[in-house]
Amino acid sequence: MGTHTARSAKDRRRRRLIDYPRRGRRGVRRWLPSWRQWLSVFGLFGGAIGGLFGYVYAAVDIPDENAAAQQEANVYYWADGTQMVSTGDVNRQNVPLDEVPVAVRNAVIAAENASFYSDSGVSPKGLLRAVASMASGGDTQGGSTITQQYVKNTYLSQDQTVTRKVREFVISLKVDRSKSKDEILQGYLNSSWFGRGAYGIEAAAHAYYGVPARKLTPSQGAFLAALLKGAELYDPAVSPAHHRRAKARWSWILDRQVEVGRMSKAERARYRTFPEPLARSRSTSLNAHNGQAGYLVDIANKYLRQRTGLTDKDLARGGYRIRTTFDERRVRQLAAAARGVARRDLDPERRRQDRGVEIGAASVRTEDGAVLALYGGADATRHFSNNADTSGVPAGSAFKPFVLAAALQDGVDTGKGPTGMTPRRALIEGGHATYLHLGKRVGWQRMRDVAVDSGMLPASMGPKEDMFAIGTSTPSAIRLASAYGTLARGGLQHDPYSVISVTKDGEEIEGLERPPTRRALDSRVAGQVDGALRGAAADSLGPVSGTRGKPVAAGRTTDRDRLKSAWFAGYTPEVSTAVTLFRMRKGDPLLQPLSGVGGKGSRYGNALVERVWTDALRGIDLAPGTRSKVPRAGASAPAKP
Repeated sequence: MGTHTARSAKDRRRRRLIDYPRRGRRGVRRWLPSWRQWLSVFGLFGGAIGGLFGYVYAAVDIPDENAAAQQEANVYYWADGTQMVSTGDVNRQNVPLDEVPVAVRNAVIAAENASFYSDSGVSPKGLLRAVASMASGGDTQGGSTITQQYVKNTYLSQDQTVTRKVREFVISLKVDRSKSKDEILQGYLNSSWFGRGAYGIEAAAHAYYGVPARKLTPSQGAFLAALLKGAELYDPAVSPAHHRRAKARWSWILDRQVEVGRMSKAERARYRTFPEPLARSRSTSLNAHNGQAGYLVDIANKYLRQRTGLTDKDLARGGYRIRTTFDERRVRQLAAAARGVARRDLDPERRRQDRGVEIGAASVRTEDGAVLALYGGADATRHFSNNADTSGVPAGSAFKPFVLAAALQDGVDTGKGPTGMTPRRALIEGGHATYLHLGKRVGWQRMRDVAVDSGMLPASMGPKEDMFAIGTSTPSAIRLASAYGTLARGGLQHDPYSVISVTKDGEEIEGLERPPTRRALDSRVAGQVDGALRGAAADSLGPVSGTRGKPVAAGRTTDRDRLKSAWFAGYTPEVSTAVTLFRMRKGDPLLQPLSGVGGKGSRYGNALVERVWTDALRGIDLAPGTRSKVPRAGASAPAKP
């Protein structure tokens, strides 16, 4: 019996699965686990963690890119390829990696993730630090890889939670296995925040240095890489303290590149002077250029819709790079001229007649119809109607050259009219009776055809009536400048165009071939009208018309016009410019009288439009050897942006 009892107790001891407290030990040692027990605990814990990670890894998929990461701006460029303006909620222009200099890439890698090309895309230590910090109520710690930052920018929100951090870790592992390192780096550079309203390296290059990313120097690239640590702390323009931090970080990044083998010591020695960025961000908003950028974009978009089939919805999605024909110098000069005349000659506070006065203007290159400049009004952010693309403003006597051209084209006798005045002389002195008589002899249809053939739109033609010959038609400033350009080119006509090329995702949009050249008038006829207009220019502009050997021809409204508008259109051999002035009253769609506008000597606003025209062209087209920046027809265009 005793033997049986002893065996039963021994069996029970053998059947105990976990020898704890430890059998055969006394005191504290009885409660200390053995190494086997420690190993088992760690094994079980590791297995549980591994199982949990496996479950999370299987459960978390790479999500679709978030909406913010997909948004890009449309970027509009001047004729010379420099950036004019970007539009959209997000100032971002994605660029392929090969448009980012290798030195700039090296600066970013050295600063943010030196092992980028060899690691697995994640930093376990960084994850543990972040989780521990957030669990204790602190902020998220640094240490994320470039891949993790790319994932956060592209696939996740900016929430600082443990769940989001774990998802970032898992998605980063998967992204590292599904994308190449170059693809990840490209995405990171295009999605990162650099301050000054700039998302991505391309927008940052423009914001801080006024150049595209491909033109950044290694020194500039090191500064932009410094901004990735916290753009709000490193913009040198904010304060002296910001400047000191930026300079120190810039210097460290250059040294760091040497340390990790991405720059030689000899090259590092060349960068001792801090590459000061622009004092202020180069504006890329529609408030730029005294509010004219909005009008320029309006004209470019209208042309795109007409020629390519792109819709407003298409453009709203962003990502288009649009090379325009606009010449920055001419745009600024035209705006300065219009604003200067308004400031000098109009006084809406003291003269009721000066209230509601609007000015519009456009310059078109005579050689091929490129729209070089326009003035759409005081400010596109407040005055939304584009005065350079008006409808409803009658041309008055500025239309008469096309009546004369129609008569000459058809061989109609242009001798003296009923008042004894010739049509050529009537261009200068504004003889309406002469042109009413000539118009009856030519006929409404022929006058209309010649005006349209010369470049005006059919929809802008006035009604079939006797007054048609003295300017009831309502062309825009762009179209009147274009039609006068036909006279300047000996009767060769080119429809105005405002866009040279458009690309999206590296692909060029079709439909933007330059408008063809057409013969609108016999060269003999165009020459005769040109001669008559030279007389009108000499009468209006005096010595300006022959300044430095550059002859000018012009037509304009006169004091005898009572069509509630003033016009001056004229050309040099290279550029045709039309300026209009009219008056509106709030809530009233009809034009208001110009009597008294501009005070004494204004001549119903006619003197004012002449001054705008002269001031806009002075120093540009009236100077010898001046050439426009826009590529000529038949010549190769500058490299696409």
